[in-house]
Amino acid sequence: MLTDRDTVLRKLHELRSEHRDLDTVISRLALHPMDQLQLQRLKKRKLLLKDEISWLESRLIPDNIA
Repeated sequence: MLTDRDTVLRKLHELRSEHRDLDTVISRLALHPMDQLQLQRLKKRKLLLKDEISWLESRLIPDNIA
């Protein structure tokens, strides 16, 4: 479980970087119809990353917002 704020921020940075990298790869693969299975796998991974990023971002929000 990620509890330390700095650890959460580091992990968030890593996931966002991977998410951006996937955008690039997906864009390139979309031009090649033979790579559709790989394209679908990468899109699924990107969605999973988005969910994990959202969860980590929610960990950074304070419980009591004044």
